[in-house]
Amino acid sequence: MAKESMKAREVKRKRMVEKFAAKRDRLKAEGDSTGLQKLPRNASPIRMHNRCSLTGRPKGYMRQFGISRITFREMALKGLIPGVKKASW
Repeated sequence: MAKESMKAREVKRKRMVEKFAAKRDRLKAEGDSTGLQKLPRNASPIRMHNRCSLTGRPKGYMRQFGISRITFREMALKGLIPGVKKASW
């Protein structure tokens, strides 16, 4: 389980990226590097990090499901993810 402050920081970054997305695109199209430098650091989408939506774990993230590999495995074994079942042969 990630600290609540880390999860909150990621949410804050996501909001800031969405807020400045149009302005960033416009400045990039104009080639205004000084204008881009004046934007807040967290307005860059590069600074966002994928985290598990349930636990907040930053590593082992599966994009297709939006959760970590550990959470995915637990949910799959319980049958909570439609169309996913444990392989056996």
